[in-house]
Amino acid sequence: MTAIHDTDGAAVIIGGGLAGLTAALALAPQPVLLLTRAPLGFEASSALAQGGIAASLGADDDMSLHLKDTLAAGDGLCDEAIASAILASAPAAIAQLVRHGVEFDRDAGGNILLGLEAAHSRRRIVHAGGDATGRDIIRALARKVDETPSITVCEATAARRLIVDDNAVRGVLCETAQGPVVFATDRVVIATGGIGGLFLHTTNPAASFGQGIALAARAGAAMADLEFIQFHPTALDSQSFPLKLISEAVRGEGAILVDERGDRFMANEPGAELAPRDVVARAVWRHLAAGHRVFLDARNVGGLDMARRFPTITALCREAGIDPVTQAIPIRPAAHYHMGGIAVDPRGRTSVDGLWACGEVACTGLHGANRLASNSLLEAAVCGSWVAQDIAASASARRRQPRLPDGSAIRSDATSVRPILSRAAGVLRDADGLRAAARALYPLAVSHQAASDPAIVGLMIVMSALRRRESRGAHARTDFPEHADTARRSTLRLDDALEAARDFVPDPVI
Repeated sequence: MTAIHDTDGAAVIIGGGLAGLTAALALAPQPVLLLTRAPLGFEASSALAQGGIAASLGADDDMSLHLKDTLAAGDGLCDEAIASAILASAPAAIAQLVRHGVEFDRDAGGNILLGLEAAHSRRRIVHAGGDATGRDIIRALARKVDETPSITVCEATAARRLIVDDNAVRGVLCETAQGPVVFATDRVVIATGGIGGLFLHTTNPAASFGQGIALAARAGAAMADLEFIQFHPTALDSQSFPLKLISEAVRGEGAILVDERGDRFMANEPGAELAPRDVVARAVWRHLAAGHRVFLDARNVGGLDMARRFPTITALCREAGIDPVTQAIPIRPAAHYHMGGIAVDPRGRTSVDGLWACGEVACTGLHGANRLASNSLLEAAVCGSWVAQDIAASASARRRQPRLPDGSAIRSDATSVRPILSRAAGVLRDADGLRAAARALYPLAVSHQAASDPAIVGLMIVMSALRRRESRGAHARTDFPEHADTARRSTLRLDDALEAARDFVPDPVI
């Protein structure tokens, strides 16, 4: 039997990564119910972030330079007004994280150290614990949340469905240790992270397979730019799932890409190893497809103390039997970040009343077709605060009790979706592969089984990729290798995706 819990006007935040924690803290002292599937601070992609947060803090840097780099990486699809606003908020976001207890790395004079990453024209990457930035940030914010009496944390709680009436949120159906519960509320924030768990090779937690997108899509919300998935070019090539990330900051310090013969195959490319991620990922992918192995070589970088500068990466490599001080690191591309997501306006509002989204699950327009390194944690911190400000200004209407949903929402499992999406919507794509994926995903998406929600997300990605008949940023079509004449963002709703995919499904034989 499903219980109903009245939140008494409190906003409900789904997700315990940087965006969700920031929104919860920024709403204090207003009451907040924070729902997280895992113990607070665990299974969030934010905690795995190694590089850091991009912020124009250096004496030779400013927001206009940061914006120029962001727009260049975004390949014509960034929303310049949104990007300007988010990037201009970076110094204040860093200051707020410091107030929350985050200890960023500093020099002997107490100044924040700034690192360099690919496609940045200045050293502007703020990091903590060397290469443990995400872990240190999440630990500090989780402590702050625990100390904040207005925030109630519900762990081991998985959101399964949004309850919507007349395009307005009425509640959230969740699976808890005590059974199914509906949290009655008219203010919900989705901050559930990305979709890397839909792929066989990913740097995301295995459970990050787009559950927030599925929640919003089933509720009727519009999606944007779903086809743009960033594949990190340097994941540690091993048998683990997910794969361990080898931060771009290692290349920023001077490491190079070589194959099994020691050939530096990107040496003559513009930007070489520090080209935008989509460029590097495609180069690595093609070299692997040609039968080579690819390695990240940091052995001859002058002045680099690998173990001191990158302690987390050094430990991960050694756990896999590789000493990065004396050996080159085997790498491969892996699904890493989703530029697309739930379409939101500058306040984080979706097309459903009472529903906000922030962090990776949202599509603000900051990243365009290809995210600039370390802009993701920045977006989560800034937009989490913006969402909180908008919620604080929109008091609960205290509407009638929500209706109980029909049937039950079962636990999701992306296992059967991973090989389908990996074949069709990886680093390189074409129409035949995308249509085949649509045929395979459609019956799963319309079923009532564990693969349904992951299949819905995968199907919407595939249909968006089919519609974009060009190559732009992280979306590379081998059958349409050139840019279209006009750069246009994409939008899609679940009903439209299902209707379009039905055309690829053969009629049953009677």
